[in-house]
Amino acid sequence: MKDINYEYYKIFYEVARLGSFSAAAKALFVSQSAVSQSIKNLEEKLNRSLFIRTTKSVTLTPAGELLYSHVEPALRLLMQGQARITEENSLEGGQLHIGASDTICRYYLLPYLQQFHKLYPKVSLKVTNQTSLRCVDLLGEGAVDMIVTNTPNSRLNSSFDTRQVGSFYDVFIAGKTFLTLKDRPISFPELLHYPILMLDRQSTTSEFLHDLFLREQLQLTPEIELGSNDLLIELAKINLGIAFVPDFCIPENSKDLFIVKTKTSLPKRHLVAATRSFVPNSPVVDAFLALLPEVL
Repeated sequence: MKDINYEYYKIFYEVARLGSFSAAAKALFVSQSAVSQSIKNLEEKLNRSLFIRTTKSVTLTPAGELLYSHVEPALRLLMQGQARITEENSLEGGQLHIGASDTICRYYLLPYLQQFHKLYPKVSLKVTNQTSLRCVDLLGEGAVDMIVTNTPNSRLNSSFDTRQVGSFYDVFIAGKTFLTLKDRPISFPELLHYPILMLDRQSTTSEFLHDLFLREQLQLTPEIELGSNDLLIELAKINLGIAFVPDFCIPENSKDLFIVKTKTSLPKRHLVAATRSFVPNSPVVDAFLALLPEVL
């Protein structure tokens, strides 16, 4: 098969994205006939029909869906590269897109986002809140420029460059109903007799805690699983169970909560900033990374 003109793929992408030949023509500032001819040429070269055409719109065929799944990320990477060259080199424009969990955004990133915005007000800041596991997927797809995540994170691998930017301990916390446990170290088997409140299985924190129990050949079955540490803390305050949360989330001088000590010491965990190892950082990303502390 001969090389296919890049413009065909660009036109294909716009038609698929907008669901219309005429809308794609307007977006690309070309005639509708030029769009139709380009799609026809592409279908002939691929020997596949890519669109189901109706009088009002077009939809992708299975072959079109397959092609779009490859064209869309490729064009996104090209557009990101163009943006970096034309805007971001001077830090006078462009965008910084960060992925992080809600907890990390609220309790770690906020002051650095504020500082960055003051230093580089012309750079657009965008933050996507997802679980730390999902953030790694977004980074691998090129949907975000960098992430800040808890470790250990099972999805981080050699495709990513990481550096430690913080550390913390996880703790069990409880309310007044469980005061008999205060200042008395408790074993993991004994903990299983109490309702455990924790993040859902799509989080690194959940993976971490389940792994700790499995090391002692124990099966952890939480009473409640949620997507928010803040909500877990509120539920612990009203005595629905013993919550497992990072220590930096706990309100200072809270009279309604206390830390449940464990006989098994919980290991320190880290926050890391991660970027793609096979894609050079933009000046915008490097400028933000320079604001974050490096924790050894």
